[in-house]
Amino acid sequence: MKNYKNSLNHFFSLIEAFEQTPSIGKKSAQKMAYNLSVSDKYLGLKIAHLLENAIDNIRKCTICGGLSEDEICEICMDEERINGQLCMVLHPKDIFTIEEVGDFKGQYWVIEELESLDFETLKKYIQKSTITEIIFAFSPTLANEAIMLYVEDKLDDMDLNFTKIAQGVPTGIGLENIDQLSLSRAFSSRVKL
Repeated sequence: MKNYKNSLNHFFSLIEAFEQTPSIGKKSAQKMAYNLSVSDKYLGLKIAHLLENAIDNIRKCTICGGLSEDEICEICMDEERINGQLCMVLHPKDIFTIEEVGDFKGQYWVIEELESLDFETLKKYIQKSTITEIIFAFSPTLANEAIMLYVEDKLDDMDLNFTKIAQGVPTGIGLENIDQLSLSRAFSSRVKL
């Protein structure tokens, strides 16, 4: 097998690369590598091209931290979304999950790394956008509860309502793994902190 693996170095390197992708195991990586490099080379080249374009063009919005192809994302530029609600999420991908449900019509703020969260910039944004409610869209874990309390404490002087999504979000589950109905109910049944 060792000599065989050496003779197909590119193929096995591709498998190893796919295996580094979250939630892709060895068998799935093998199937993907075979399909994209042997069975459907056109699709493989198309994905390679699209991946290169995505890497070159996708960045984080300079306001909210969500993903965008411009300096400021479409959501931050939409004046109709200035409704007093600011939804805090832990990852840019969480915005996709919430937007897919379609119930939330406010603005977002991505925390990602609590240590690098600039509270002065956040406070200015809250004042400028006349935010009255902070909604934490986190999965319920002790660590996330601690983040919510920390943020609430840092913004305590701003006369804000702090809520978190409720019912239908199981403990320890990422937002991308929650069905749309449960996430929609969690938003409409959010609770005051």
